[in-house]
Amino acid sequence: MIEHNVLIAFAFTLFAGLATGIGSVLAFFTKTTNTKFLSISLGFSAGVMIYVSMVEIFFKAKESLIGDLGEKAGSWITVISFFGGIFIIALIDKLIPSYENPHEIKKVEAMDQDAQIAHKNEKLKKMGLFTALAIAIHNFPEGLATFTAALSDPTLGIAIAVAIAIHNIPEGIAVSVPIYYATGNKRKAFWYSFASGLAEPLGAIIGYLILMPFLSPTVFGILFASVAGIMVFISIDELLPAAREYGEHHLSIYGLIFGMIVMAVSLLLFI
Repeated sequence: MIEHNVLIAFAFTLFAGLATGIGSVLAFFTKTTNTKFLSISLGFSAGVMIYVSMVEIFFKAKESLIGDLGEKAGSWITVISFFGGIFIIALIDKLIPSYENPHEIKKVEAMDQDAQIAHKNEKLKKMGLFTALAIAIHNFPEGLATFTAALSDPTLGIAIAVAIAIHNIPEGIAVSVPIYYATGNKRKAFWYSFASGLAEPLGAIIGYLILMPFLSPTVFGILFASVAGIMVFISIDELLPAAREYGEHHLSIYGLIFGMIVMAVSLLLFI
């Protein structure tokens, strides 16, 4: 049963990570960005991740830690682990220069214009490669988060994998467009974008190999609380600002609320 859950969790993580490839394909075949759809989708992802983190994952972590360490110690370690997860992903974010940061998402047509203007610039390819590296670094903890959630509860895994996959699509665009205009090679641009998403299943594999031999209620609780913090930070720092940059602020909030509703109902259905 455990091996079966591991395979399911890894499959969800692989699906989420490889969504960067979808973004790459869209960049080549889409001339304009559907801002309404993107704003709602990114808001929806944020809603799913914030709700499931604060309502489900955080309290599962707390329950596990209290059961193993007692109410006072378990409660303190849950909170510390939650903010520890936020600190880790914020530190990763801080170490990446802003011009290479995958959170700086642009529209397809804007990137297309920028890339054509800079076509002769030798730094263009380097920008694309750094973006791919930056996204890979960000995707590593996301992969661990998806894997851990799916391992604990496949229902949670599905929701989180879909939410992360949606927000990986614009990141795929951010990688593929500058590389394509620097090299003129769509295949190469696609593979760089595709490869940046492989960091998510890689994060799952490394996390599994390192943590599973030591897995206990305490380790699980700390990891789960950290995952909740990571996903809340991603939602607030990345998804919602990106949705607003597309110029559809209210739609992103509607998507956020809808994502929360869908997540809440899905959790109630499996009680």
